[in-house]
Amino acid sequence: MKLLFLIAVLLPSIGLGQTRLVPQKVTLKNGMSFTLNLPEEFEIIPAAEGLRRVRFFAKSPDGRIFVTDMYNLTDNKRGVIYILDGWDEGSGKFGRTITYLSGLHNPNSVQFYRDAAGQDWLYIAETGKLTRRRFTPGEESPTDTRPQTIATFPDYGLSYKYGGWHLTRTIAFAPNGKLYVSVGSSCNSCEEKEKVRATVLEMNPDGSGSRVFASGLRNAVGLKWINGALYATNQGSDHLGTRRPDETFYKLTAGSDAGWPYCHSANGRIIADPKLRRRAGCRRVTRPFAFFPARSSAMGFDYFGDADSPAALKDSFLVSLHGSTDERIGSGYKIAALRGNKRKEDLITGFLSRGRVHGRPCDIMKTGPDSFLFTDDHKGVVYYVRRKR
Repeated sequence: MKLLFLIAVLLPSIGLGQTRLVPQKVTLKNGMSFTLNLPEEFEIIPAAEGLRRVRFFAKSPDGRIFVTDMYNLTDNKRGVIYILDGWDEGSGKFGRTITYLSGLHNPNSVQFYRDAAGQDWLYIAETGKLTRRRFTPGEESPTDTRPQTIATFPDYGLSYKYGGWHLTRTIAFAPNGKLYVSVGSSCNSCEEKEKVRATVLEMNPDGSGSRVFASGLRNAVGLKWINGALYATNQGSDHLGTRRPDETFYKLTAGSDAGWPYCHSANGRIIADPKLRRRAGCRRVTRPFAFFPARSSAMGFDYFGDADSPAALKDSFLVSLHGSTDERIGSGYKIAALRGNKRKEDLITGFLSRGRVHGRPCDIMKTGPDSFLFTDDHKGVVYYVRRKR
């Protein structure tokens, strides 16, 4: 009877386990070869190479793909926005990479917005400011040479040599036209002096009406509106060991408080910081929608809700787990599929193999029900993943 009971319990889980991944060889233009693991029905293609610290995607009103590049790990002003041009669906590659704008201060994210008058705008998030300029379809460099600064942010923090607290800003537009910007903390664990730190801000497209929409987010790098809701990845603190706190994924609402620096998520459970305390405690802290292992560094993501998406992608968020800055810890270095708020599977692995780093996934852009692009800011590659033809 006990055996029959165990079979009855286990049978529903059959078929719900990890998708089988198979090795595929990747060869870059520089001759470097390595193996990544992904579902057998998919193939992975280096679609654009020769970039540097390539980060987040945006699609322009004329259908072209723009991508940011922060150049390297220093706090520099050598960042670039590229246009990935000349797409060839057959080969899965871009024909050329156009330098649209250079000399930028850590440009992590760009977005496009069309106002009520029909004017298209390009928004650029740098460490210390958010600017916008009029966008003309087909342009290969800005025709508007007088950008408007619509918001400024604190631009100091420890250098990347000591962990990089925290120089990226990420932009997302809501369906109603409201603009959202994530601003990371100035430290690993501290009580901030500036109200805008460790938050997601909400403002009008011209920068007016700015307010804190969500707080207690140590470093919300991924930010995107999906199906009418604002989702964000968030990177946990580093002072609680290598197994906690979680890397978190939030469904944010107005007034959300993720708790940092006073409260953290550990295996999905809210815990108090051992040193920094507040009178209100952690009772009202927002629980994450989902979470990932500590130090895996959750970043960009996208959602596959199409009826004809293959099983490996269907009804799932794909999330880039960038990986710990210390490869000896080994967390992350993969792309994961998240269904609902609990079930997580590996979709692409092998970016860390036998102590060697072959890539660090950063952002993901869905290009069809069975295909997507993702950036690798370690080797400066944009990859294309699609179901085999």
